[in-house]
Amino acid sequence: MMADLPFDQVRTLLAVVDEGTFDAAAAALHVTPSAVSQRVKALEQRTGRVLVMRTKPVRPTESGQVVVRFARQLAALERDAQAELGIAAGSAPARLAIAVNADSLATWFLPALTRVPQDPPVCFELHREDETHTAELLREGKVMAAVTASAEPVAGCTVRRLGLARYRPAATPRFVADHLDGGPLERRLPDAPVVVFDRRDELQDRFVRSLTAGRSGASAFRHHVPTSEGFCDAVAAGLGWGLVPEPQAAPLLKSGALVELAPGLRMDVPLFWQQWTLDVPALALVAETIAAAAAQALH
Repeated sequence: MMADLPFDQVRTLLAVVDEGTFDAAAAALHVTPSAVSQRVKALEQRTGRVLVMRTKPVRPTESGQVVVRFARQLAALERDAQAELGIAAGSAPARLAIAVNADSLATWFLPALTRVPQDPPVCFELHREDETHTAELLREGKVMAAVTASAEPVAGCTVRRLGLARYRPAATPRFVADHLDGGPLERRLPDAPVVVFDRRDELQDRFVRSLTAGRSGASAFRHHVPTSEGFCDAVAAGLGWGLVPEPQAAPLLKSGALVELAPGLRMDVPLFWQQWTLDVPALALVAETIAAAAAQALH
């Protein structure tokens, strides 16, 4: 039972996971590494499960993820209770860990965070991850909320639809002339150099498969550019074609620096907001602010 888990042991496990090593957790908690090790072992004995893998950095097991998530929720509730009791003066501000995909981070998400009232103050710890994988960080207990492509709520979380992030397949005029002229797009595009975010990025492959009825993905000749701004710059530089977020593509299309590969072609990615089902006022306020900003920025 979670009610039987000593708070000092739970807090220690959280510190070990966050800091990455037992020694770093000991420094953060102002105790000895031996005390940290003893608390974690005692918690594992109490639960009857191995909670962390002793790697570098330390990683929680599936059972450990449950306890880590509980520890974060408990810490958030503790901060709120202190604030309501008026005994939080001089303590650290509330910290909200949120997972968000790079394209949202580069376009609409950061301006949305500036609208969150700072009374009481809130610190944001943002974790950048592909929208198809941000939900994993919720399951692991690393974050309290996430912008995700998953409509299926993670256990212990609520979900709401934010809207559609629109991407425009584009390239430079020179690139189109060199690689895509002389035949139907569905035949030429699978062999054309392409820009992708990283090895997890399947957006360009999905787009090509939609054109070829699943017969082919994007070319193996691909450039990996792992920032949203760098991705856009790489396409604009003519390294390859790519699906550029509409807010970034619009001025480049208007100026003629980029051209659309075919009129009306686009890729829409549904985005959702998932967060803990926990009564944390700061988290609720952020959720409402993000939803309002998404209603303006997304389709």
